[in-house]
Amino acid sequence: MEAALDAGYGEAFLATEAIGPVVESALLYFDGERYRLHAWCVMPNHVHALLTPMLDHSLSRIVHTWKSFTAKQINAVLNRTGKVWFEEYFDRKIRSERHFEDARFYIEENPVKAGLSCDAGAWRYSSASCM
Repeated sequence: MEAALDAGYGEAFLATEAIGPVVESALLYFDGERYRLHAWCVMPNHVHALLTPMLDHSLSRIVHTWKSFTAKQINAVLNRTGKVWFEEYFDRKIRSERHFEDARFYIEENPVKAGLSCDAGAWRYSSASCM
């Protein structure tokens, strides 16, 4: 699955210049209120996020909110209708500090691994961004 995503298979709505800010703002909007966002990266055809839900906010509700809001915005920007996201998402429980750091590194280095950037800090829509 990761190789297919890195190769850019599927519709790459997120590669459109106007879409990165939509997803970025959605990820950052409730950071510190509903969740603590530790790392994130908007790739051309998927998104990575490392977060800790806060209080009574569930991961499934957080992801649903992101997908619902951004799908409407993306469809408006692209002047289209239809599905933007798959219903399911992939999650992992972080079990140690080392696992946390490995996940953060993986997320921020994903554009480099996929051959989209020479440096993680140069990828604009990522927590690693220097911009």
